Amino acid sequence: MKLRTIAACVLLMGICQTGIVKAQTISKDELIFLTSEWKGERFSDGRPKISDDLIQRAKTIGIEEAWTVLKNEGYNNQFEGNWKLVHDDRPVVGRAVTAMFMPSRPDIEKNIKDRGSKQGHKGNTNAWPIDVLTKGDVYVADGFGKIKGGTLIGDNLGNSIYNKSGNGVIFDGSARDLQGLSKINGFNAFVRDFDPSYLEEMVLMGLNTPIRIGKAIVLPGDLVISEKEGVLFIPAHLAEKVIVTAEFIALRDKFGQAMLKAGTYTTGEIDSQWTAPIKDAFLKWLDKNPNEVKMTRAQLDDFMQKRTW
Repeated sequence: MKLRTIAACVLLMGICQTGIVKAQTISKDELIFLTSEWKGERFSDGRPKISDDLIQRAKTIGIEEAWTVLKNEGYNNQFEGNWKLVHDDRPVVGRAVTAMFMPSRPDIEKNIKDRGSKQGHKGNTNAWPIDVLTKGDVYVADGFGKIKGGTLIGDNLGNSIYNKSGNGVIFDGSARDLQGLSKINGFNAFVRDFDPSYLEEMVLMGLNTPIRIGKAIVLPGDLVISEKEGVLFIPAHLAEKVIVTAEFIALRDKFGQAMLKAGTYTTGEIDSQWTAPIKDAFLKWLDKNPNEVKMTRAQLDDFMQKRTW
C-alpha cells in the first residue's frame, strides 16, 4: 500500500481495507510531510521540537495578539473556546502530543490492546499517550466531546502526566476527580466538563496524528497556548513569528502606557500611527529597559524594519 493510503486508513478509520488494524501512529515520513514548513529540530518520531526557550517565552504572550498573527497568515481554524478548567488562572503552554479517541468496537479494541500489550503498554488506552510525554509537552486529546463515560483522566493519571511533562491537558472530552486534580501543584486541565463516571466505550485510534478539537485542527508539535477564554494551537513553523510579534506588541503597549502616565504624549498620539519623534523615544526607552526585551536585538531590529507603524 502507498504511504498516503496507509496514512488515510490510520487517520480516518484506524483499519485498512485489508481488515488489519494498523499502527496508531502515522509514519515519521508522513508526519514530516504534514509539518514540512518546520525546518528546526525534531523528535525521533518526526514531531517538531519547538525549543524550551520559545515555550518559556510563549507563557508571557497574549492569546489575542497571537490569534491576530495567525489570522493575518491565513490560519483561521486554530482557536477553540467553551472550556471548563481546574484552575481559572493557570495557563497550559507547550508542544502538542495528540491523541484521537473513537467510540469503541469490541474487535478493534481487542486487537489494539493485544498489540499494545506486546509493545509494553499497560492499562487502558487513555494512558498510552502519557508514555510518550516529555518535559514541555501538552497531552491534547480528541474525545469527541463525550462527558459521561468520557473521563480520560482522574487524579492518578493527572499526577503521572504532570510528573512526565510538567504540564496540563487539553481534552475535547471530560475528566473525573476534580478535587484531586486541583491538588496537583502546577497542573491544569481544559475539558468540556467534569463527571464522576469512569471511562468506558472509548478507544485510542490515533497517537501523534492530526486531530480536531472542536473547530480547530491540531498537529503533533503545535505550540499550545491558553487563557481562560480558550486555547490556541499555533503551527510549529509559525511559533517564533507569533511569539516575536506578540512580544513586540507588548513592548509597544508598555512604552505607550509609560508615556501616557508621564504625560509625554496624548492618547491620540499613542493610538495613532507613530511620528518620527515617538519612534525615536520608543528606541531610547528600549535602551533604558533592556530587561523588557525577550527577543534578541537582531530579531528586534529586523522586526522593526518591517513595521509600517
